[in-house]
Amino acid sequence: MDTFIQQLSSDIEAFVSARDWHQFHSPKNLSMALSVEAAELVEHFQWLTPDQSEDLSGDQCQAVGEELADILIYTLMVAQRLGIDLEQATVNKMNQNRRKYPVEKARGLTAKYTEL
Repeated sequence: MDTFIQQLSSDIEAFVSARDWHQFHSPKNLSMALSVEAAELVEHFQWLTPDQSEDLSGDQCQAVGEELADILIYTLMVAQRLGIDLEQATVNKMNQNRRKYPVEKARGLTAKYTEL
């Protein structure tokens, strides 16, 4: 059975293939596009207070959701282009984060792991 990520990656691949866009999707270009989408996400929060950022309107949430979807799409495209198993990479990264930030040292702190 396909996972959500596998199915979404397949859908993206079909979308891109049908439009012959692979020629434009080098890892460099995809990474740049990903960065642009992340900046567009930040733009929605740029001048909000922390409290305002927690209380977005329905339209604001929809716009943020669209930017997050763009980020996810480009992330999946980079992973696919480079042959990265994103699910395994995420599992590995979370395990690494658990080692770097053990609960007993990191709870309630914002310090980098090298400062714990």
